[in-house]
Amino acid sequence: MKAAVLYAYNQPLEVEEIEIDKPGPREVLLRTAASGVCHSDLHIIEGKLPAPPPLVLGHEPAGVVEQVGSDVTYVKPGDNVIACLSVFCGICEYCTRGRPNLCGGASLDRQAGEAPRLSKDGKPLYQMAQLGSFAEQMLVPENALVKIKEEMPLDRAALIGCGVTTGLGAALNTARIEAGSTCVVVGGGGVGLSILQGCRIAGAAQIILVDTQAWKLDLARKLGATHTVDASQGDPVARVHELTGGGVDYAFEAIGLKATVSQAYGMTKKGGTTVLVGVVAAGENIELPGLDIVLSEKRILGSMMGSNAFRVDMPRFVDFYLNGQLMLDEMISARRPLEDINVCFDEMRKGAAARSVITFDS
Repeated sequence: MKAAVLYAYNQPLEVEEIEIDKPGPREVLLRTAASGVCHSDLHIIEGKLPAPPPLVLGHEPAGVVEQVGSDVTYVKPGDNVIACLSVFCGICEYCTRGRPNLCGGASLDRQAGEAPRLSKDGKPLYQMAQLGSFAEQMLVPENALVKIKEEMPLDRAALIGCGVTTGLGAALNTARIEAGSTCVVVGGGGVGLSILQGCRIAGAAQIILVDTQAWKLDLARKLGATHTVDASQGDPVARVHELTGGGVDYAFEAIGLKATVSQAYGMTKKGGTTVLVGVVAAGENIELPGLDIVLSEKRILGSMMGSNAFRVDMPRFVDFYLNGQLMLDEMISARRPLEDINVCFDEMRKGAAARSVITFDS
């Protein structure tokens, strides 16, 4: 099959033919229909997240089941599915306490001495998050999949696999914002725009999107932002305080930079909550004013993949799309073939795309 492989950090992906194994007892072979291109993929390319090459990137896919292993009971050939990086084992402390997004599913990966799922000329290739969706096929654990309705378009369903679930989940699951709340989202990429929509769906009264690019601010207003702030035109913290009369109930950071984390915290009012969603590069620390956290009684929350239980959440998000609550078509900046994967990353570096989607003809 054809796949896009990362062989070295800070180098373009190489689109080439590789080998894929047959499903093991609890594994499923998929035909990939579409895969979103996420900023976390770029973080790995740039060495900001620990994932050693050679590696097939991609972790935001939807597809169709082709084959199943002998012990698979949840899906069958022909099922439409979303694959999610929140692979869960079902028996660990996190799973049994209702936090499967923190499991990681490491016990479901193939172990030393077993044949690799993916290889090239007899040498193993790793899969990002046990997925590797920049490929015509995927071989994944059964517990990485959720079945979805046939009427859901797969190129839009792919976005739910990571960015949309991360964003909606941050608002609905992690923060659990109340109707009538005031919210700000710092960063207007795919995740930030999904957080915005989660705030709207939850009934927030005021939703502010902060970014530096006019087209993202325009798109945010179409998706439900009540106000937008151009961070390149003055102090965004002061502007948010002006719009809200002293700060917001919930401030979401969706970029992963020290400066924007500090800004999001500064936009949070007394008794409010700052939610860190953007991935801060490995090895970097953030600093926040300890005295103010106590005296202002602010909360700082981390949100990993929207605190999801994806077999519950993703079918719900599919219904949000089908009934018109969730806008996905508007978030897709381009649909491209696998051969253009490096173009997608170039556009991402320039801030020229909300979400690009790799689509497969077969």
